Amino acid sequence: MRIILMGPPGAGKGTQAEKLTQKLDIPHISTGDMFRKAIKEETELGKRAKSFMEQGKLVPDEVTIGIVKERLAEPDCQKGFLLDGFPRTVAQADALEEILKEMNMALDAVINITVFRELLIERLTGRRVCKSCGATYHVIFNPTKKDGTCDKCGGELYQRNDDKLETVGNRLDVYEAQTAPLIEYYEKKGLLKDIDGSQSMDVVLSNVLAALGRE
Repeated sequence: MRIILMGPPGAGKGTQAEKLTQKLDIPHISTGDMFRKAIKEETELGKRAKSFMEQGKLVPDEVTIGIVKERLAEPDCQKGFLLDGFPRTVAQADALEEILKEMNMALDAVINITVFRELLIERLTGRRVCKSCGATYHVIFNPTKKDGTCDKCGGELYQRNDDKLETVGNRLDVYEAQTAPLIEYYEKKGLLKDIDGSQSMDVVLSNVLAALGRE
């Protein structure tokens, strides 16, 4: 199966990606992983991506698309793949369609995990990290026995800047603005499958598999 997985920060996309790739026996391809692989292997595109990343700039579309094309041409993608973090724009979605046409492939589905904003904020702002050992907790879903203290090492817990309310709100705004056109794009193609991500991880997984016809 050839799938794109979409979902806002806090939707549990990483967990679902891991479970889906195991269940469907296909590689999980994330943009970050692709960049790291291309850079490590010192491909021409990897070197170009590295130069942008070292300057703190966004990697331009032509380089990103080239790296995706290289990755999808690898043997393990012949039986399918799960794309995560690509495409991010309609231009990238058009480019992906062209790449797949050249390879005589087509997408089977675009899974869009949806979660209402209040729950996303609750999930993201509730995370706490131990200053000493880096263990992660959640004030609601995975609290420590003693408030503010790590169960593992007794270290002090803190809230990362990324998890503060204002930052979380901005991240969600950026995601919504960026992906709204993509959601419409794949809806028009009849590929989009919305999945309610507010339920338990196992229920979400079984709903995704049902939507893919792989119960």
